[in-house]
Amino acid sequence: MHAPGRLRGRRLGPRSQWLRSTRRRRVDGAWGGLPLLGAALAVAAVCLVAVLRPGAALEPVGAVAAENGGAAVTAPAALSLPEGARVLVFGDSWVYGSAALSPSLGFAYRLAGELGWETIVDGVRGSGYLKPGLDGPAYGERIAQLDPALDPDLVILEGSINDRRLYPDGYRDAVTAAWNALEARYPDARIVILGPAPQVLPVEDATRRIDADLQELAGARGWWYVSPLGDDWISTANYAQVIDSGPVGRDHPSTEGHAYLAGRVAAAIRALSEQPEVVAEAPHDEQLVAP
Repeated sequence: MHAPGRLRGRRLGPRSQWLRSTRRRRVDGAWGGLPLLGAALAVAAVCLVAVLRPGAALEPVGAVAAENGGAAVTAPAALSLPEGARVLVFGDSWVYGSAALSPSLGFAYRLAGELGWETIVDGVRGSGYLKPGLDGPAYGERIAQLDPALDPDLVILEGSINDRRLYPDGYRDAVTAAWNALEARYPDARIVILGPAPQVLPVEDATRRIDADLQELAGARGWWYVSPLGDDWISTANYAQVIDSGPVGRDHPSTEGHAYLAGRVAAAIRALSEQPEVVAEAPHDEQLVAP
């Protein structure tokens, strides 16, 4: 399943964006209403600093302290992948292609045709960050076993709903350890975290909390996060067409569902590739005008 690796030049990683704090200025010998005006403008500017998630409203990601005490946001740079990029798609049974007529019809394999990629698919049924799978260990141990020579341009790390019965004990630590190992294994690869998608409706509470944890942790690293839950990829309107809830499918995407998911993931990646880094600054004191 693993293709031999190759070396190539690399791009710089995500850049931290910063927001400078506003300064008050005395106008005509009196402060007047400027403190309130400056504070309001600063708050408005912070609200504007955000990272676009595909199909969703602006969302701040990974705020950190700025040099002058203001708030800054770590924003991932737009994806820039070479033509014919090598992409590792890593995850659970959804990546494996379970419930499709053939695993090769799973969404992860279909991405090659959707985006013109060379894809390496590594899916283990039943696995998660905490939970070992049917055919292999949990994510952290699996990542440690990946071939460094794969040399992917991009890693899409998916899932996983399989952790919902074990969550939350040790979950964030397991995610952090797995992601640290992935960065160490492929330090030049771009990384996109693809959150869990619902296998049943209504969405289980633990699945929503996993989605929220992963989004927060990805934001803190300046990584792109794609949320099938947040963007309603699977809803009551299309559930029957996407999910095979019968005894064979066991709440996995059908062949048609995998095709649909491949289209959604491809659209999300295209959106990440086209997104500018959105930065807004509060106006400097020279821009303030006395009321």
